[in-house]
Amino acid sequence: MKKYLLIFGANGELGKGVTSVLTTKDFEKIYLFDFKFDNDFNGDNVHKVIISDLTVESNVQNAFNEIPVETDAQYFLFSTVGGFWGGKKIWETSNEDLMNMIKMNLITNFNLAKYLSTLVQNSTGGAIIFTSAYTANHPEENKFAYGMSKAALSYLVKTLAIEGESIKLSSMAIAPYILDTKANRKWMNNSNFEKWIKPEEVGELIYDLFKNFRINSGNILELKLRLI
Repeated sequence: MKKYLLIFGANGELGKGVTSVLTTKDFEKIYLFDFKFDNDFNGDNVHKVIISDLTVESNVQNAFNEIPVETDAQYFLFSTVGGFWGGKKIWETSNEDLMNMIKMNLITNFNLAKYLSTLVQNSTGGAIIFTSAYTANHPEENKFAYGMSKAALSYLVKTLAIEGESIKLSSMAIAPYILDTKANRKWMNNSNFEKWIKPEEVGELIYDLFKNFRINSGNILELKLRLI
Protein backbone atom coordinates (compact mmCIF):
# COMPACT_ATOMS: atom_id res chain seq x y z
CA MET A 1 0.00 0.00 0.00
CA LYS A 2 1.40 3.38 -1.00
CA LYS A 3 1.42 6.01 1.73
CA TYR A 4 1.60 9.69 0.84
CA LEU A 5 2.32 12.34 3.48
CA LEU A 6 1.34 16.03 3.35
CA ILE A 7 2.66 18.51 5.93
CA PHE A 8 1.27 22.05 5.91
CA GLY A 9 3.39 24.55 7.82
CA ALA A 10 6.50 22.42 7.40
CA ASN A 11 8.94 25.32 7.73
CA GLY A 12 7.88 26.58 11.16
CA GLU A 13 9.51 25.40 14.39
CA LEU A 14 6.88 22.74 15.06
CA GLY A 15 6.74 21.82 11.40
CA LYS A 16 10.50 21.38 11.12
CA GLY A 17 10.65 19.17 14.19
CA VAL A 18 7.82 16.96 13.00
CA THR A 19 9.15 16.86 9.44
CA SER A 20 12.62 15.83 10.63
CA VAL A 21 11.02 12.72 12.12
CA LEU A 22 8.42 11.89 9.48
CA THR A 23 10.85 12.15 6.56
CA THR A 24 12.67 9.12 8.03
CA LYS A 25 9.53 6.99 8.04
CA ASP A 26 7.92 4.69 5.49
CA PHE A 27 6.11 7.17 3.25
CA GLU A 28 6.26 6.71 -0.52
CA LYS A 29 6.17 10.46 -1.19
CA ILE A 30 6.25 13.46 1.12
CA TYR A 31 4.83 16.86 0.18
CA LEU A 32 5.88 19.86 2.28
CA PHE A 33 3.84 23.06 2.07
CA ASP A 34 4.75 26.50 3.38
CA PHE A 35 5.16 30.14 2.38
CA LYS A 36 8.95 29.72 2.18
CA PHE A 37 11.57 27.05 2.79
CA ASP A 38 15.05 26.85 4.24
CA ASN A 39 17.49 24.30 2.85
CA ASP A 40 16.20 21.46 5.00
CA PHE A 41 14.60 18.13 4.10
CA ASN A 42 15.83 17.23 0.65
CA GLY A 43 15.42 13.82 -0.94
CA ASP A 44 14.08 12.02 -3.97
CA ASN A 45 10.72 11.44 -2.29
CA VAL A 46 10.41 14.95 -0.80
CA HIS A 47 8.56 17.64 -2.74
CA LYS A 48 8.37 21.25 -1.54
CA VAL A 49 5.40 23.37 -2.55
CA ILE A 50 5.19 27.12 -1.99
CA ILE A 51 1.70 28.14 -0.91
CA SER A 52 -0.26 31.37 -0.61
CA ASP A 53 -2.96 32.45 1.85
CA LEU A 54 -4.83 29.27 2.84
CA THR A 55 -7.95 31.18 3.80
CA VAL A 56 -8.46 31.56 0.04
CA GLU A 57 -9.99 28.33 -1.26
CA SER A 58 -8.44 28.55 -4.72
CA ASN A 59 -4.96 28.63 -3.14
CA VAL A 60 -5.70 25.39 -1.29
CA GLN A 61 -7.07 23.85 -4.46
CA ASN A 62 -3.86 24.79 -6.28
CA ALA A 63 -1.79 23.19 -3.52
CA PHE A 64 -3.73 19.93 -3.77
CA ASN A 65 -3.32 19.93 -7.54
CA GLU A 66 0.31 18.99 -6.82
CA ILE A 67 -0.78 15.67 -5.28
CA PRO A 68 -1.27 12.65 -7.57
CA VAL A 69 -4.64 10.93 -7.22
CA GLU A 70 -4.09 7.18 -6.89
CA THR A 71 -6.79 4.67 -6.04
CA ASP A 72 -4.33 2.29 -4.34
CA ALA A 73 -2.83 4.88 -1.98
CA GLN A 74 -3.47 6.21 1.51
CA TYR A 75 -3.10 9.94 2.23
CA PHE A 76 -1.94 11.40 5.55
CA LEU A 77 -1.97 15.12 6.35
CA PHE A 78 -0.54 16.95 9.35
CA SER A 79 -1.35 20.64 9.74
CA THR A 80 0.51 23.08 11.97
CA VAL A 81 -1.40 25.92 10.34
CA GLY A 82 -2.71 28.58 12.69
CA GLY A 83 -1.71 31.59 14.70
CA PHE A 84 -1.80 33.14 18.17
CA TRP A 85 -3.13 36.46 19.35
CA GLY A 86 -3.94 37.39 22.92
CA GLY A 87 -3.43 39.75 25.81
CA LYS A 88 -6.86 41.43 25.87
CA LYS A 89 -10.17 40.92 27.64
CA ILE A 90 -13.30 40.04 25.68
CA TRP A 91 -14.52 43.64 25.84
CA GLU A 92 -11.16 44.87 24.56
CA THR A 93 -11.15 42.50 21.58
CA SER A 94 -12.02 44.02 18.22
CA ASN A 95 -14.10 42.28 15.58
CA GLU A 96 -11.06 42.41 13.33
CA ASP A 97 -8.87 40.56 15.84
CA LEU A 98 -11.58 37.95 16.39
CA MET A 99 -12.09 37.36 12.67
CA ASN A 100 -8.32 37.10 12.11
CA MET A 101 -8.14 34.26 14.63
CA ILE A 102 -11.11 32.51 13.04
CA LYS A 103 -9.53 32.81 9.61
CA MET A 104 -6.08 31.62 10.75
CA ASN A 105 -7.17 28.76 12.98
CA LEU A 106 -10.48 27.58 11.51
CA ILE A 107 -10.97 28.64 7.88
CA THR A 108 -7.49 27.51 6.81
CA ASN A 109 -7.96 24.07 8.32
CA PHE A 110 -11.52 23.78 7.04
CA ASN A 111 -10.14 24.26 3.53
CA LEU A 112 -7.47 21.61 4.10
CA ALA A 113 -10.08 19.18 5.45
CA LYS A 114 -12.35 19.82 2.48
CA TYR A 115 -9.74 19.12 -0.16
CA LEU A 116 -8.14 16.18 1.62
CA SER A 117 -11.61 14.64 1.90
CA THR A 118 -12.07 14.98 -1.84
CA LEU A 119 -8.67 13.36 -2.42
CA VAL A 120 -9.33 10.50 -0.01
CA GLN A 121 -12.68 9.70 -1.64
CA ASN A 122 -10.72 8.44 -4.63
CA SER A 123 -8.24 6.38 -2.58
CA THR A 124 -8.25 3.63 0.03
CA GLY A 125 -8.48 6.10 2.93
CA GLY A 126 -6.25 8.17 5.14
CA ALA A 127 -6.04 10.55 8.09
CA ILE A 128 -5.71 14.21 8.97
CA ILE A 129 -4.23 15.57 12.19
CA PHE A 130 -4.68 19.22 13.10
CA THR A 131 -2.89 21.35 15.69
CA SER A 132 -5.37 22.68 18.23
CA ALA A 133 -4.49 24.10 21.66
CA TYR A 134 -4.89 23.13 25.30
CA THR A 135 -6.79 26.35 25.97
CA ALA A 136 -9.55 25.27 23.56
CA ASN A 137 -10.89 23.00 26.32
CA HIS A 138 -9.52 24.94 29.30
CA PRO A 139 -10.41 28.65 28.95
CA GLU A 140 -7.82 31.15 30.09
CA GLU A 141 -7.92 34.86 30.75
CA ASN A 142 -7.00 37.16 27.85
CA LYS A 143 -7.13 34.40 25.21
CA PHE A 144 -10.77 34.47 24.11
CA ALA A 145 -10.31 35.00 20.37
CA TYR A 146 -7.52 32.42 20.13
CA GLY A 147 -9.22 29.85 22.35
CA MET A 148 -12.60 30.21 20.67
CA SER A 149 -11.12 29.71 17.21
CA LYS A 150 -9.29 26.59 18.41
CA ALA A 151 -12.50 25.31 20.05
CA ALA A 152 -14.21 25.71 16.68
CA LEU A 153 -11.38 23.70 15.15
CA SER A 154 -12.10 20.95 17.69
CA TYR A 155 -15.71 20.86 16.47
CA LEU A 156 -14.42 20.50 12.92
CA VAL A 157 -12.23 17.57 14.01
CA LYS A 158 -15.07 15.71 15.67
CA THR A 159 -17.60 16.36 12.91
CA LEU A 160 -15.14 15.27 10.24
CA ALA A 161 -14.52 12.09 12.21
CA ILE A 162 -18.23 11.26 11.95
CA GLU A 163 -18.68 12.25 8.32
CA GLY A 164 -15.32 10.77 7.32
CA GLU A 165 -16.35 7.22 8.21
CA SER A 166 -18.03 6.79 4.83
CA ILE A 167 -14.81 7.59 2.97
CA LYS A 168 -12.38 5.90 5.42
CA LEU A 169 -10.97 9.24 6.58
CA SER A 170 -9.80 9.59 10.19
CA SER A 171 -9.76 13.01 11.82
CA MET A 172 -7.70 13.87 14.92
CA ALA A 173 -5.90 16.75 16.61
CA ILE A 174 -3.17 17.41 19.12
CA ALA A 175 -3.75 20.15 21.68
CA PRO A 176 -0.41 21.31 23.13
CA TYR A 177 -0.15 23.44 26.26
CA ILE A 178 3.28 24.78 25.31
CA LEU A 179 6.01 23.44 23.04
CA ASP A 180 9.77 23.83 23.34
CA THR A 181 10.44 26.39 20.61
CA LYS A 182 12.75 29.41 20.45
CA ALA A 183 9.80 31.78 20.40
CA ASN A 184 8.22 30.22 23.49
CA ARG A 185 11.54 30.19 25.37
CA LYS A 186 11.90 33.91 24.69
CA TRP A 187 8.30 34.54 25.78
CA MET A 188 8.56 32.48 29.01
CA ASN A 189 12.27 32.65 29.75
CA ASN A 190 11.96 31.74 33.44
CA SER A 191 10.22 28.41 32.85
CA ASN A 192 11.54 24.88 33.27
CA PHE A 193 12.21 24.05 29.62
CA GLU A 194 12.89 20.39 30.44
CA LYS A 195 9.17 19.91 31.03
CA TRP A 196 8.21 21.32 27.65
CA ILE A 197 7.40 18.90 24.85
CA LYS A 198 9.82 19.05 21.94
CA PRO A 199 8.65 19.24 18.30
CA GLU A 200 10.57 16.03 17.51
CA GLU A 201 8.60 14.23 20.23
CA VAL A 202 5.43 15.47 18.59
CA GLY A 203 6.72 14.01 15.32
CA GLU A 204 7.02 10.54 16.83
CA LEU A 205 3.54 10.89 18.29
CA ILE A 206 2.08 11.96 14.94
CA TYR A 207 3.61 8.91 13.28
CA ASP A 208 2.10 6.62 15.91
CA LEU A 209 -1.31 8.25 15.43
CA PHE A 210 -1.06 7.81 11.68
CA LYS A 211 -0.10 4.14 12.10
CA ASN A 212 -3.21 3.61 14.20
CA PHE A 213 -5.51 5.98 12.34
CA ARG A 214 -8.32 3.45 12.06
CA ILE A 215 -8.91 3.45 15.83
CA ASN A 216 -8.07 7.06 16.73
CA SER A 217 -10.61 9.05 14.75
CA GLY A 218 -12.34 11.84 16.66
CA ASN A 219 -9.73 12.11 19.39
CA ILE A 220 -8.13 15.38 20.48
CA LEU A 221 -5.01 14.55 22.43
CA GLU A 222 -4.03 17.11 25.05
CA LEU A 223 -0.27 17.55 25.51
CA LYS A 224 0.33 19.27 28.86
CA LEU A 225 3.91 18.78 30.06
CA ARG A 226 6.46 16.02 29.75
CA LEU A 227 7.64 13.90 32.68
CA ILE A 228 11.23 14.51 33.77
